[in-house]
Amino acid sequence: MQEMNRQNIVPINIEDEMQASYIDYSMSVIVMRALPDVRDGLKPVHRRIIYSMHNEGLTHAKQHRKCARVVGDVLGKYHPHGDSAVYDALVRMAQEWNLRYPLIDGQGNFGSVDGDSPAAFRYTECRLSAIGESLLQDLGKDTADFAANFDGSFDEPTVLPAAYPNLLVNGSAGIAVGMATNIPPHNLRETCVALKVLIENPDATIPELMRALPGPDFPTGGYIYGRAGIREAYETGRGKLTLRARVMVEQTKSGKEAIIVTEIPYQVNKAHLITETAGLVRDKKVQGISDIRDESDQNGMRIVIELRKGENPQVLINQLYKMTQLQVTFGVILLALENRRPRYLSLKRILQCYLEHRREVVVRRTKFDLDKARRRVHIVQGLLVAVENIDAVIKVIRGSADANAARQQLKSRFELTDEQTQAILDMPLRRLTGLEIDKLEAEHKELVALIEELASILADPKKVIAIIVEELDAVVEKFGDERVTEIIDSEGELTIEDLIAEERMVITVSHQGYIKRTPTALYRRQRRGGKGSSGMKPKEEDWVEHLFVGTTHNYILFFTTTGKAYWLKVYELPQGGRASRGRPIVNLLTLEPGERIRAMIPVDKFSEDRFLIMGTRKGQIVKNGLNLYSNPRKVGIKAINIADDDELISVRLTSGQQEVLIATRDGMAVHFKESDVRPMGRFVGGVRGISLRGDDEVIGMITLEPASTVLTVCENGYGKRTRADEYRLTKRGGLGVINIRTTERNGKVIAVLDVIDSDELIMISNQGVAIRSRVGEMRIISRATQGVRLINLGEGDRLTSVAPVGETEDFGETDEESDEELDEGSEEESAPDEPGE
Repeated sequence: MQEMNRQNIVPINIEDEMQASYIDYSMSVIVMRALPDVRDGLKPVHRRIIYSMHNEGLTHAKQHRKCARVVGDVLGKYHPHGDSAVYDALVRMAQEWNLRYPLIDGQGNFGSVDGDSPAAFRYTECRLSAIGESLLQDLGKDTADFAANFDGSFDEPTVLPAAYPNLLVNGSAGIAVGMATNIPPHNLRETCVALKVLIENPDATIPELMRALPGPDFPTGGYIYGRAGIREAYETGRGKLTLRARVMVEQTKSGKEAIIVTEIPYQVNKAHLITETAGLVRDKKVQGISDIRDESDQNGMRIVIELRKGENPQVLINQLYKMTQLQVTFGVILLALENRRPRYLSLKRILQCYLEHRREVVVRRTKFDLDKARRRVHIVQGLLVAVENIDAVIKVIRGSADANAARQQLKSRFELTDEQTQAILDMPLRRLTGLEIDKLEAEHKELVALIEELASILADPKKVIAIIVEELDAVVEKFGDERVTEIIDSEGELTIEDLIAEERMVITVSHQGYIKRTPTALYRRQRRGGKGSSGMKPKEEDWVEHLFVGTTHNYILFFTTTGKAYWLKVYELPQGGRASRGRPIVNLLTLEPGERIRAMIPVDKFSEDRFLIMGTRKGQIVKNGLNLYSNPRKVGIKAINIADDDELISVRLTSGQQEVLIATRDGMAVHFKESDVRPMGRFVGGVRGISLRGDDEVIGMITLEPASTVLTVCENGYGKRTRADEYRLTKRGGLGVINIRTTERNGKVIAVLDVIDSDELIMISNQGVAIRSRVGEMRIISRATQGVRLINLGEGDRLTSVAPVGETEDFGETDEESDEELDEGSEEESAPDEPGE
C-alpha cells in the first residue's frame, strides 16, 4: 500500500507551484471580483445583485423590500462571499454622491457624504431604480450568455444587455492584484452623443469625441480644473484630473465676508474636510478665518467659512485649495475587462466595445423575436387551416379513439406539423366565433409583416445601427439631465503667489547686510520736521543703508556693488515689524565675500520694451534690456563690468525714452536724455555719464517724469524740492550744474529722488529713527539753495536712507508742521551754472 502511494506522488518545485497558484488566484480576483466588464460596466457582485433583484420582481414600480432579503438571496444563489461584500456593493449603488445615476432606489439610512455608515441591512430597504432596470432590458430574449453559478444549481448572466454605456456613465473603482481601476462617472446625455458621433464617423479622433463628451461629470458637482489631464486619460487610459470645490463669497449680516462651499470634490468626506480646515486654523497655518460651520440641509450643501474683517477672500480660497481637500487630484485609470482580459482602454475603445456589445444585443434580440414570430405564424397558419375546415376537423376528432389517433389523422389529412396539430387540439371552442377568426387573420397578417421587418433588420447592418441610436435617444429622453461638474481652463499650476495677498511692503537692507520687509502701514505718517518713530533697532555700528517699496508679488532684482544681479520674490523676504532686524541677506542670496546690495528693482514682468540704466560711483553708466534678466539664477549673473576701484551705485528701470539725472555727493548734477545712451549687452563697461572733480563721487541716479520734482536730501536732515526743468538739459559726460549747496549745516548729499505731491517719504537714520512725511508738504524751491529741515536728528545722528512711498492713506495722527527756514540771505539763493561741457 505504501509503495502504491509513493507511485502516486509527483515531485513539484514549490516555487513553480506557488507561482502557478498565485497566478490563478490573481486572475480570479481580476476577472471575478475587482474589475468591471467594459460592456455593462459592472463587476460580478453588482451584476448578481441587480439580476437577483430582477428575478425577485423588485422593480422601481414595486414596493421596497428588506436589503437583508436581497443580500441573503445573492449569497445563497450567486455570490459565495461575506455578507458585508454584498451589502457594501448594494449600498454604493444606492448612494447618489457616489454614482451619477444610482442603480438602486434605497429607503432608510444608506450613509451620507459625511462618511456616516449605513444602517444594518435588516433595517434598510431597496428596489431597482428605473435606470437600473434598463440594464436588464430584454435580458429574457437571449441577449446575453448565461453560466452556471458556483454549485451549478442556478444560471446567471455573464453580462447584462445594458441599454446605455454604464461603464462611463457611472464609472467604477477597484483594486485587483497588481492593478487597479478608477473610472470617473460621466453625463448620460453627453456620453450618448459621443456614441452617435462615433457611429456617424468610425474614424473620429479623441478631440472630436471630446466636443460631445468634454470630460467626467461627478455627482457631487464642483469643478474640473484644466483639460490636459482629461485628454491624456481619454487617449492613453491614464491621466490626472484636478477637482475643485464650488465656492462663492457672501457678505454676512455683521458686515464680514464669508466663503460659502456648495459643492465639494468627488469622494471627499465633508465632515473630514471641515475638521481638516478647523485644524489648519487652530495651528495657525491658515490665518484670517474666524468661524467654520456646516449649514447643509435637505436643500443642499452649505459650508460657511467666515472671515475676519479686512481679509482678502480670494487669497484664503487659494490657501484652502492648496492645503485642504477643497482641491484634490483624481487619478483616472480606464482599466476594464475586454474579452475577459484586463486592458487599458481609450475613450474611443470603450465606446467601440459598447457599440459592439449593443450591436450583438440587438442582433440576438432580433433573431429571438424573429424565431418567436416564425413559430407563432406557423401555429396561426395551422389554426386558420382548422377554422377553414372546422366541420371536417370536428368530425376527425370525434371519430378518433383517443388524442393520439386524432393527432395522427389531422396531421396526415390536412398536412399539418406536430406543433400545428397540438395547437388545434388545444384550441378552445370560443376561437371558432367569427370575431376570433378575424383576430387570427389579423394576427397572421401582423406576424408576416413583423417577420419581414425583422428579417430586413438582420440583413441590413445600417438598420441595426439605427435601432441602437433610437434606443439611446429613448434612454436620454427618459433619464438625461444637465452636466453638474463644470470644466474650467487651467491658468497654470497654483503658485505660492496665489496664496499670498498682494500688498505694499517696505524692504530695508542694513549696512551690515540684514534684510526684511515691513507693511507700509506700520510706518506713522508725520508732517515734515517731526521727530519720527522708532524703526529698526540695528546692531552696534550698523544702520539702514537701503530702502525700497514694492509689492509681495513683485520680483526684486538685487544689484550688488560688484555689478552682479540676483533674483528674489518679495514674499520670500523675512517679514518683521519696524523694530525687528531681519535676516542676513547672505542667507537668502549667494553673495560673494565683500559684495553688498546697492540697488533693488521691483519687476512684475520682463518686457522687451523696458530697460535698466546702471550708474557707478565713478560716473560710468550702462543701459541694457530688461529681458536680459528674465531667467533667474540662484548664483546671480554679471550685469555690468566694473573697475576694481569703482562700484555700482544706482539702477533705474526705464521705458527707453526718459530723461536721466545723475547727482554727486558734493551737490553737482547732470541732466541728459536716456536716448544718448545706446542699449548694450550685459557685463560691459559702459560709457561716461558725468565727469567728477577731486574726490567727488556719484550718490544717485534718477529718471524724470514730466510731473516730477527733484528731491535732494543731505545727511544732516536738510533737503529741498526743485522742478526738473530748472536742471538744464545737457549731453552726458559733463560736469553738470549745482544741485544743492553742501554747507556745514546741510552736510553731504546722501540721496536724490524724483517725487510728486502725492508721494510720501520714509527717512531712516543710522540710529534707527524713522519718519514718514508727505512730499506735498514740502514746497518747491529753486535749484542751487540749502533747502529746509526734513527731520529733527539727535546729536551725532545722520540720515542714511530715503525712499518715496506712493500712497496717501492715514496711519495715525500727524505732527504739527515744523519748517525751519533757511539762513537769512541764503533762501532760494541761486548760483551760476558752472561749465560742464
